[in-house]
This record gives sequence, structure tokens and C-alpha cells, in this order.
Amino acid sequence: MLEVGIVGLPGSGRSTLLSALTGGHGSLGTVEIQDERLPAVAAIEGSRKVTPATLQLVDVPGAGPALLGNLRKVDALLAVVDGFSGTRDPAADRDAILLELLVADRDHVEKRLERVRTQAKSGDPRLREEVASLEPLLAHLEAGRSLSEWTEELPPELEPLTTKPLVLIENGPGGIDLKLEAELAELPSDEAAEFRDGPSALDAVLRDIFGAAELITFFTAGDKEARAWTLRRGETALDAAGAVHTDLARGFVRCEVIRWSDLVESGSRAEASRRGLQRVEGKTYVVEDGDVLNVRSSV
Repeated sequence: MLEVGIVGLPGSGRSTLLSALTGGHGSLGTVEIQDERLPAVAAIEGSRKVTPATLQLVDVPGAGPALLGNLRKVDALLAVVDGFSGTRDPAADRDAILLELLVADRDHVEKRLERVRTQAKSGDPRLREEVASLEPLLAHLEAGRSLSEWTEELPPELEPLTTKPLVLIENGPGGIDLKLEAELAELPSDEAAEFRDGPSALDAVLRDIFGAAELITFFTAGDKEARAWTLRRGETALDAAGAVHTDLARGFVRCEVIRWSDLVESGSRAEASRRGLQRVEGKTYVVEDGDVLNVRSSV
């Protein structure tokens, strides 16, 4: 499941965004990713259950290195800026958020460097190498440059914030009215649609997250369930098997692949196979957005 952190200055509308996306309250929530391809695949397979892909959202109550450090393991960030109060400049808010992320990374690297320097006194050459790699990184950050601008490979032990995909949302008339969207999220979907002139503006936000994080969607389907899954662009059939269940990946034998549109147009998996539209791939096959996968496993 993709995990997304929500950041923003106090009063910007972070919590309102979480409520608008999830229809709930608190600091955590999940949102289903609506995909018109999934019910079409389910209809062909006669699936009794349809399960969309989901995002998990994490809201931190403010900025500062300690709070932002809770987001080091998320996959992407949503930054909310104030465009509704009339007292703040959204562009200045954006710059302030980016600075907070940079300062948090500087503290992160500084603390790591202090710890590794102490450990390196043991003479371990790997620790000495890490010290040598962290020192220029810290200088880079102290010069006001983010780690997204670092051209060399980062130490794998780091969990930087400034390299994460970031999507900006302006809360207000120049962007999205989050207060209205949060109120509509509490209504049944058909009633909420009557207040809109089209799809929710938040649908575009979710698409932007997928694009920024370079995610694709693949499907699994049978008579019991049709389900959507997320995967990083460029990942393989073995990665997809692991996303479904670790046992599938452990015993991976082969993967039957068909484009969702080919399946729907053919009317059945058997007809698609007869037309030569279903193929067998190995574990190194790079999964494409919209693939319907059937993983064969020895486990």
C-alpha cells in the first residue's frame, strides 16, 4: 500500500485535506483509488468482490524536524499551502515548507554523521567510508541545497525527505476548496455529485500522486475477487507477485498476462487466449499499467 504524508504550516488545511480524502478524522486514514477499468475487468470475470487499490495518508500536526521525521518512511508527500485566509502568500508557504524539509534532512544527516563518527573509531573501514560520504552531504545541505539536487548516490542508510515525490495543493479559490470537499466527503457519493460540476477535484490530486511517485496499477481477477494493486513503474512480475503475497513470489513459476482492454474486448479470458492476446511471461517481465496478471506459483 502506498503511504503518503501530508505536510503544511499550521492553519494551512492539512487535517481538512485528510478529512476530504478519507471522510474521517484523526491523523491517519485510507482512501480508495477509483479506477473505471477495475469493474470492467470484474464484470468479465464474474467477480463477486471488487477491491480497489488504496493509499494510506499520514498527517503530522505541524512542521519542524522532530515531527517531519515521522514521515521518513512514506512514499510521497502532499504539501498544503494557505490560499484562503488572505493573510498568507501560497508561494511563500511553499518555500517555507521546502525549507522545513531541508532543515529536517540536515538534522537527520548531522545526527547520523555524529553517530557514525563515534562508531568509526573502532577502525571499521565501512564506517569510515560512510563518514567520508556524509561530510560533503552535510555541507551540501548547510549550503541550502536539497538532497534532490545531490548528483551522486546517497548512502542507503539515510531516509531523506527532500528526495520524496511532492505534490502541492493550494487550499482556497485558486486551488481546491478543501472545506467544501471535506463536507461533501461526509455525504453519499450520489448526493455529493449533485453539488459538483464534474468529478471531485481531489481525483486529480490522487492522479498527481500516482504520477509523481511513478506508480502503475495492475489487476488480479477471478470469480471470487477482482483487485487493483499498485507497483512502481519499472518493477517486474516477481515484484507484482510479492505485492499480492510473499508466497507467490517465493514459488514463482510463470505469469499469464493480458491487457485489461484486450480482456474486456474479447469478453472472456478463454477468447482472449484463443486470439493470442494472453501471453506467458517470466519473473523479469516489466509490468505495464493496466495489465491483468495470473501468477502461477509452486507454493
